Amino acid sequence: MRKLAILGSTGSIGTQALDVIAQHPDRFRAEALVANTSSEMLFDQVRRYHPSIAALRTEPAEIPADVRKGTEWFFGDDVLTQIPRITDAEDVLVSVVGIVGLSAVMTALESGKRVLLANKEPLVAGGELVTAAAARAGQPLLPVDSEHSAVFQCLQGAGPNMPVRLILTASGGPFRTATKESMAVATKEQALRHPNWNMGRKITIDSATMINKALEVIEARWLFDMPPEKIDVLVHPQSVIHSMVEYADGAVMAQLGTPDMRIPILYAMAYPERLTTGGVRLDFAKLADLTFETPDFDKFPGLRLGYDALKTGGTMTTVLNGANEVAVAAFLDDRIRFGGIAALVEETMNRMTPQMHPDLDAIFEADRAAREIAEQLLSTGRY
Repeated sequence: MRKLAILGSTGSIGTQALDVIAQHPDRFRAEALVANTSSEMLFDQVRRYHPSIAALRTEPAEIPADVRKGTEWFFGDDVLTQIPRITDAEDVLVSVVGIVGLSAVMTALESGKRVLLANKEPLVAGGELVTAAAARAGQPLLPVDSEHSAVFQCLQGAGPNMPVRLILTASGGPFRTATKESMAVATKEQALRHPNWNMGRKITIDSATMINKALEVIEARWLFDMPPEKIDVLVHPQSVIHSMVEYADGAVMAQLGTPDMRIPILYAMAYPERLTTGGVRLDFAKLADLTFETPDFDKFPGLRLGYDALKTGGTMTTVLNGANEVAVAAFLDDRIRFGGIAALVEETMNRMTPQMHPDLDAIFEADRAAREIAEQLLSTGRY
């Protein structure tokens, strides 16, 4: 029995992790559940899973008596760092959105917890710090993203062979076949219509711009200690091959499966074991085609920005992430064109000087400054 703290229990990854726990109640326990403001949904989760701890960033007007019984409640802006420190859970699933996950990951590692990482920003903004903290803790960083989980699984079969290239696959999102001109004025409804995956709004927009894949390239650089020039992106519309690893002799290992996030979630939770998800199995006889395309960096400039940020180094990846969060929020709030998202991020990057080998304070300061500049640029109405 492994006890799990879920930071972001009411989000897409959090709810699917709880589904996995419900399928394997003899192997996993939801020890702590943390949410942002979705109090009613968290109340329902507490009623079903009876965690020892539950927490909300925003305290509701009332806590029902039935969810108070047997569960200790916490509230406030610091719950993401407070709960990993005080919980008895061995594992902490970080599935919140944004750079707020960085402090949570650092706290969990410093508290000796094993981190299951579904939040991109800790490695994007603070990859050097996070990987060093994991090494000090003697704990693996277990990726939950389908692409990084796929690479991680392929590497388990590598033995002494050294990988020479990582190949991250991308669906291409809703605009894979669209023109650059039509994308520039795409609506929210169009951008949120992902062809394969059911995800939150922010990550779905990131997938549509392919900035999501840029962030994954940055994550892979730190997770697998691989230089960016050896990390490729390949568009694979069917989302059957989740990623691949190439070795020195030319052999390529690939991880395949249906587009079901419960597979990488459960693999991280049960690692190094494999347990059943109860999901749909891959039927090769029904696969008409597996196709691949080189990504169009002109049509998807956001993907190029990930490589640019890594090449520059230091806090530039933090700047990319902070500016993108501002740009995506502005798009979802009808303050910016879809085509302006990558342009705003790039201009913010151009206006900032990165700090090399930053500490945590420097990372948060770079994030703050990037958001401030991005908001200033937004106010010009040019995007």
